[in-house]
Amino acid sequence: MKGIVGNPLRLKSVNHISLIVKSVEESINFYQNVLGFIPIRRPESFNFNGGWLFAYGIGIHLLQAEKPENIPRKKEINPKDNHISFQCESMGAVEKNLKEMEICYVRAMVEEAGIQVHQLFFHDPDGFMIEICNCDSIPVIPLDCDMVRPCSTLNLEIML
Repeated sequence: MKGIVGNPLRLKSVNHISLIVKSVEESINFYQNVLGFIPIRRPESFNFNGGWLFAYGIGIHLLQAEKPENIPRKKEINPKDNHISFQCESMGAVEKNLKEMEICYVRAMVEEAGIQVHQLFFHDPDGFMIEICNCDSIPVIPLDCDMVRPCSTLNLEIML
């Protein structure tokens, strides 16, 4: 696959992520009330329990686990674990709201060339990790050229 550049599959964006959950209802509540996702209609032809949510240009598809008791619950919040990351307007507001909702979180910070990126990591009801950050201040710099642009889909589209 070496040498392939550009967008050979003509991808446009992330459409959704799917998560297997212990309780669709509990997870819908979390994604709706903590992260601001909106429950949306899912195809009636599905013959299994689940829920769809949408916000910020991305869908979250929840799939009811066949054996919820077999889903291991992660307790430690590890920023190096699998996660989905959301950019926010105010890290202070996010931290204040997480405290008010009594959601345990871990702070982290990355510094690159004088730019500080602040991150908060926490778990959803099933232990899937969520990151909230001000990551849009990190420039997107392709490894094979000297182009430097802020991290935004508009500028990324220009680059590709």
